[in-house]
Amino acid sequence: MRFEPTIKGAFAAVVIVLITSAVGFRAGVSALEIHLRKEAVPLRESLDTIPTKLGRWKRVGEDAKMGEAMIESLGTKFYLDRQYELDGDPAKGRVSLHIAYYTGMVDAVPHVPERCWGAAGLSMVDQPTTLLLPVDRSQWIADSGIKNAATGEAYPQARVIDPVTRREEKVLLPVGQTEVSVTVFQDEKTPEVRLVGGYLFIANGRLTPSPYVVRTYAFDLSNRYAYYCKVQFSAFLPDGDKAVDRWKALSADLLTELLPILMRRLPDWATLESSQPQDT
Repeated sequence: MRFEPTIKGAFAAVVIVLITSAVGFRAGVSALEIHLRKEAVPLRESLDTIPTKLGRWKRVGEDAKMGEAMIESLGTKFYLDRQYELDGDPAKGRVSLHIAYYTGMVDAVPHVPERCWGAAGLSMVDQPTTLLLPVDRSQWIADSGIKNAATGEAYPQARVIDPVTRREEKVLLPVGQTEVSVTVFQDEKTPEVRLVGGYLFIANGRLTPSPYVVRTYAFDLSNRYAYYCKVQFSAFLPDGDKAVDRWKALSADLLTELLPILMRRLPDWATLESSQPQDT
């Protein structure tokens, strides 16, 4: 097939424009320090090294292991499914802890109870609500002197003692409030019991209860690296107005013990921030 010289010229011009645009786009992205693809950030320690005893909380049984299909659905192989009892007594409170860690992805949709448990056949009693967990901050250092680059807030700090070496270490905690998204479910087979579940996210050194906001935090185009971690607490509690209040008290107590330990295992985001070029 033969083309007229004018058509050949137009085709060549289009090709040149496309090539120039592609080169210009890449150069612009590089000049503006925009990171469309995030580099993975490894955990400092495996999640299963979280102690089986956290303050008054003691592990019940063994950690649950997921099959390959469930891991694929979860979207990460870095997770922890464990049950804790207060003082080792189920009458005082039993909480299921689920932690999932994500990194090295262009984007990811978090798995949250209001989607997963509903698909499993449970009925949602109320729409998700946001609550503030009253975490005990009395042992924290409110201002570590190190600031989160995205917000300008100073990271709080806590002391962590290694259970084996007994060596003390200071750990930076995420900025933001310990707010959680809470949902109540019911199984028609056991109407006298409620399943209360709530979660929050730690993303690039910041806290949020929103599965939508966490994607904004974790996939900020100005950051070379990205990670987020979902922390979820759930408990079966007697039906009644006090079910959520009881869940809130138990979860806050467990999170008080867990958060510094968990942050010792998550990436040191302040160090990663300092390694990235800053705006001038």
